[in-house]
Amino acid sequence: MNFVMKQALGGATKDMGKMLGGEEEKDPDADRKEEERQEALRQQEEERKAKYAKMESERESVRQGIRDKYGIKKKEEKEAEAQAAMEQASEGSLTRPKKAIPAGCGNEEEEEESIVDTVMKFLPGPLQDMFNKK
Repeated sequence: MNFVMKQALGGATKDMGKMLGGEEEKDPDADRKEEERQEALRQQEEERKAKYAKMESERESVRQGIRDKYGIKKKEEKEAEAQAAMEQASEGSLTRPKKAIPAGCGNEEEEEESIVDTVMKFLPGPLQDMFNKK
């Protein structure tokens, strides 16, 4: 019956027999072919990774050339230097180092007084007396 159907369909593939409920023919080399396919995929993946690693190393060399030309440090180097400075500062301390308060934060009254004092120095004598009487 398979022969008649294949002839009628013009030499249909093996899949046609499977679709009609026929038995599936097992390929004796299927396991070997699957292993070869998997090996080919692994090899392609390794080649792809090697290609991108090479491209990245070329990019990094260009980046390093730019850093050297303009005196720019890498982020990792900056972070390492900052960390080393923090460790060196807290070397003899038993507690963790206090964070520095940036300018403009903290005691604003002291800053205002210092600004007023600075302005008062540049005022003529009678104006200084007038402001000091308050």
